[in-house]
Amino acid sequence: MLTRKQHELLMFIHERLKESGVPPSFDEMKDALDLRSKSGIHRLITALEERGFIRRLPNRARALEVIRLPESSNPSLGANRSRGFSPEVIEGSRGKAPPAPAPADHGGSGGYSVPVMGRIAAGVPIAAIQQESHQITVPADLIGGGEHFALEVHGDSMIEAGILDGDTVLIKRSDAADNGDIVVALVDDEEATLKRLRRKGASIAPEAANPAYETRIFGPDRIRIQGKLVALFRKY
Repeated sequence: MLTRKQHELLMFIHERLKESGVPPSFDEMKDALDLRSKSGIHRLITALEERGFIRRLPNRARALEVIRLPESSNPSLGANRSRGFSPEVIEGSRGKAPPAPAPADHGGSGGYSVPVMGRIAAGVPIAAIQQESHQITVPADLIGGGEHFALEVHGDSMIEAGILDGDTVLIKRSDAADNGDIVVALVDDEEATLKRLRRKGASIAPEAANPAYETRIFGPDRIRIQGKLVALFRKY
């Protein structure tokens, strides 16, 4: 059983996906439901995700998928989606070991192909590019357990950590990190940034490694960790 607001949001997302193929932004959802802040949208989306109506696609800005609708809204879709449905499907990959990356030829020394998932901001957060653009081959000794992906750095906010504009960073997918780790942080599910993780009480402060950038402080419901820095690559 969905609340009225949960139902309204689900149908708004569903209709927007049908019309344009792109989920609405958090601001559009907030305005459509006449809410005063985006934190209410976060809570509604979390509730819909927990109930198996939608899921968030990892490492994608504004990426929501409608898994099913209430049967009263669309009986055929509800029947088709519910058949064979299980809680594991709702939760996606959480708690499950992701598949190992495919091995690739690396000049005879052995390596792994890793997808490059677009650009990551090392500066003011930018909308994350979520489609795989190409693949790179990285040395096998850099790949431990878990799933990895790469991002191209855009900006100079991490120069004192040795990360420069134009570098490619190798990221191990993770939704948790220790204080001081360099992480990919998703802000409000819309903007991705590469920063050092700092916790200030219950708040999170993605910290730049460049004094020209101020540190912004966010509530814990506004930041999602997407992965931790493993290595970087630079072309000369």
